[in-house]
Amino acid sequence: MFETARPRLLGLAYRMLGSMADAEDAVQDTFLSWQKLDKASVANADAYLTTICTNRCLDGLKAAHRKRLDYVGPWIPEPLQLAGDTDPEADLNRAQSLTTAFLLLLERLSPKERAAYLLREVFGTPYEDVAETLNLSVPSCRQLVSRAAKHIKDPASRFVPPPDHQKRMLSAFLEALESGSTEQLSGLLSETVRFQSDGGGKTTALGRVLEGRGDVAKYVALILRRLWGGAPVLPCSINGLRGIVVLENMRVVTALTLSYDGDGRIDGIFVVRNPEKLKALATPLHHDPNSGALWQ
Repeated sequence: MFETARPRLLGLAYRMLGSMADAEDAVQDTFLSWQKLDKASVANADAYLTTICTNRCLDGLKAAHRKRLDYVGPWIPEPLQLAGDTDPEADLNRAQSLTTAFLLLLERLSPKERAAYLLREVFGTPYEDVAETLNLSVPSCRQLVSRAAKHIKDPASRFVPPPDHQKRMLSAFLEALESGSTEQLSGLLSETVRFQSDGGGKTTALGRVLEGRGDVAKYVALILRRLWGGAPVLPCSINGLRGIVVLENMRVVTALTLSYDGDGRIDGIFVVRNPEKLKALATPLHHDPNSGALWQ
């Protein structure tokens, strides 16, 4: 039973925590609890496992909040490389809920708001089961989900353009980066575009979030271009969207992914350079958009 549930639990835990290592720890703790249990006492094994895993994640979010207070520079969720069998259009709710932009929106929520919203809106859990998992009443869970939806009401950040559009935009972005043309870059960006770079204090990265087409275009054209300096660049499916990885001595040193507004322009550029967060990219994961499950 547990091994059948593991991929779905991992998908839930990663979305909750934004870290594959932490998600795997939460799922392993759930497994250990399951091993100790008298299985005959459990009426609904799936609901029980979801409850245990969710509560492990809630504990993890409290610990993560304390760590974030000392985190150097902007924080970006750990990027995942998805295998080529993932279709981002198969189920838009779950495909969108894996993108970097959406995971960052979840950071606006309290831990219980995040749990209630993911369980109900992404994993389709009945309110009665959400209430049991969070040890709350059904009306309270409805309020959590409603409040969460208002906090993250940003349709643009949940927009997943067709793969062909992503491919064209990423190619145009790289061409503009190579040419160093701020004009070319500006034509690809939305007016409210944001640039975030996560080095975690372990490597070179911009220590603040840049906002606005002009500032972002200048930084990318003048600074980012010089930092990468002709290093090998490979395409990669990152969190359900087309992105790239930059190599140095055959090792991934940078992962870049983009988000788009409703008109298909780039409204977010996310650059992860923290080496601790790049380890998971070595192993492609499969994603089932019908269940939200993740597995190797």
